[in-house]
Amino acid sequence: MFDANGLKLMFVAGSQDFYHIKGDRINALLDTLKLALQSKITAFQFRQKGDLALQDPTQIKQLALECQKLCKKYGVPFIVNDEVQLALELKADGVHVGQEDMAIEKVIALCKKRLFIGLSVNTLEQALKARHLDNIAYLGVGPIFPTPSKKDAKQVVGIELLKKIQDSGVKKPLVAIGGITTDNASKIQKFSGIAVISAITQAKDKSLAIETLLKMREKF
Repeated sequence: MFDANGLKLMFVAGSQDFYHIKGDRINALLDTLKLALQSKITAFQFRQKGDLALQDPTQIKQLALECQKLCKKYGVPFIVNDEVQLALELKADGVHVGQEDMAIEKVIALCKKRLFIGLSVNTLEQALKARHLDNIAYLGVGPIFPTPSKKDAKQVVGIELLKKIQDSGVKKPLVAIGGITTDNASKIQKFSGIAVISAITQAKDKSLAIETLLKMREKF
């Protein structure tokens, strides 16, 4: 069951997001996720992508299961990025797909009534096209700011796109992503929920970073 309150602070991560640490990146992800859940993130999106990500499907599924178990323990939605079949196999709460992934109509056909769907949009046109798709629960909008976390990131769209989408009459909840930090999150307070990667994975004090981000989101 989809609840828009879960968009308040979404943590997005995979083992590749711990490239900056020495040691086991898988354990680093699990330890950070547990801490983040204890610190009250409102959703977790499992995202294995890039050269440093796990490549073996069995390993990916095992890690996803570990993350899902933690999310269930803390009652937080578990979302799988892009991998629709994996999301269905695990009976995840949701799946998040981009514009270049599986055709959204096919995603809807596969996932309808089984898990909620989030869709990335990078333009007003994409948001307008998606607004009448009843099975899309929320739209991920970005990158809002320059981001070091995604090598394949699109051109920065800025806060302006969030405002345009909202002003256009799109009623779906919006999640801003891309370069969001404890320094700039307050700038998008009026518009949407937020999704972060490095704001948590690279924070020296992860609990403090999450607490700060949540305080900024209190009006959402």
